[in-house]
Amino acid sequence: MKIQRYIQLGLLLLSLVLLHSCEENTYEFGDIVTPSNINIVAEIIGQDATNPNGDGSGVVNFTATADDALSFKFIYNGSEATKPDGKITYNFSELGVNTYTVSVVAIGTGGVSSSKTIQVDVLALYSAPDDLKQMLYGFDPANPDAVTSKTWRIKSEVNAHFGVGPPEETSPIWFAAPPGDKASTGMYDDRYVFNSDGTFKIITNSVNDDPAEDPSGTIFGQAGPLDQDFGDQGLTPNGNNEHENYAKDDFTGNWSLTAPVGQETLSLTNNGFFGFYVGDNGTFSILSRSATEMNVKIIGNDGLSWFFILTTEEPETTAPSMFDTLIWEDDFNTNGSPDPTKWTYDIGTGTNGWGNNEVQYYTNRTDNAVVENGNLVITAKRESFSGSNYTSARLKTQGLFDFKYGRVEVRAKLPEGAGTWPAIWMLGSNFPTVGWPFSGEIDIMEQTGADKNTVLATCHWQDTASNTKADFTQTTAITNGTSEFHIYSLEWTDTSISIFLDGVKYYELANTSALPFNENFFLILNVAMGGTLGGSIDSSFSEATMEIDYVRVYQ
Repeated sequence: MKIQRYIQLGLLLLSLVLLHSCEENTYEFGDIVTPSNINIVAEIIGQDATNPNGDGSGVVNFTATADDALSFKFIYNGSEATKPDGKITYNFSELGVNTYTVSVVAIGTGGVSSSKTIQVDVLALYSAPDDLKQMLYGFDPANPDAVTSKTWRIKSEVNAHFGVGPPEETSPIWFAAPPGDKASTGMYDDRYVFNSDGTFKIITNSVNDDPAEDPSGTIFGQAGPLDQDFGDQGLTPNGNNEHENYAKDDFTGNWSLTAPVGQETLSLTNNGFFGFYVGDNGTFSILSRSATEMNVKIIGNDGLSWFFILTTEEPETTAPSMFDTLIWEDDFNTNGSPDPTKWTYDIGTGTNGWGNNEVQYYTNRTDNAVVENGNLVITAKRESFSGSNYTSARLKTQGLFDFKYGRVEVRAKLPEGAGTWPAIWMLGSNFPTVGWPFSGEIDIMEQTGADKNTVLATCHWQDTASNTKADFTQTTAITNGTSEFHIYSLEWTDTSISIFLDGVKYYELANTSALPFNENFFLILNVAMGGTLGGSIDSSFSEATMEIDYVRVYQ
């Protein structure tokens, strides 16, 4: 349909009349036709002359068609699902023969629509076993009417917690995510709460200080289904056509348990999903389960199998209870220069002894290290200074405080920018006499200049058997490390060195009498530029900061 609009400019637009006495705009919208002749076909699985209401599985396939329709919206029990192909499957689970009402909205050009409703009588004979209900939401056989719930999460610390394979497979043979692989995507902080009344809630950011007051978070999924089912946010997909952090508030829906062809199945309405959104199918086959864990599979809009391992157990976060006495801290509550009774400095360039091809000049100026607004701020800058093109700061407790064994906690926000190399670490106090690596080094946190979605922990020492330098490094993914504060911590005993990110352990080294990690160590905080881990510096780099909220040591 062609719409023509003529605008005659009047006296109030006299200045424009001098340029244009009239203006004609023509817009082409195409023909807008309301969809008609809606037809809905309900295929009740197992339906025949003997079983008019199906075989008891409760499974019904719906197919909708209409003239001039571009897409279809199915509405059942208050939940909506958009299906461009007009096909959807519902698993009805209420025992016995029950009548279910499904509405279909046919959507045409320009959003015009028409609708039709169908009712189906469906037989459901499956009653979920008590142990399945206990696993899912905490069902109590002794008190079946009790109000219960359980909270689930993606078990990100195990291999194959997320993966993909062909539709007929029962394991992710094409890709199986290693531990922590998707930490930057908004997947791991989601929680899935199942309630005994048949409802669920997806919490999209479980690490908020108060999720009840701030229900905002992000989710992870394929760009096409997310844009179609939740709305196009104008995001640029990654190279796999995924939205890694798609903004989504907490939301709710209904769940049901069925067992078509003997396969235990968990169905979610209202676009419910686990971990990675692949479309609004919402039907998960339970491949295996225990009291606290289940391995599930869903067929996505792409026709592939997507796999997830879920658990009700939170990751290991507790530190050894023996380390509960605070022996040293700096909360950085006094503005100005860092406390000289707690911190001193390394001054100069890498030629002064620390090497690693770093290019910064370390200073003791407040331009590079200052306490303000409750934080220690270490700033790396591009500026000419004493023959270097960059300045920064390296603070240490050497000669002021050291200790042997205990827990270290540092809450910090890391610097942005390619080429920045932040570090929270420790050196043996005998370093001036025995040298490195004989003194030993414990890196509680380092981050490369090229990958701001990963942090690493390392121990360095001299191996006495081979008389060569030895290292042991492990990495973990991090979300928003440069925009949010995280807690980097160390647990150090005479038998082990463990390192944690936000309370989750990802590093462990067995400590023995043959290693140098049984003497006093001192603390170091710094931001290097370039060098071994900093790498190439962004040509547009100006300055970047590492902010430290506190440093605490417990024994």
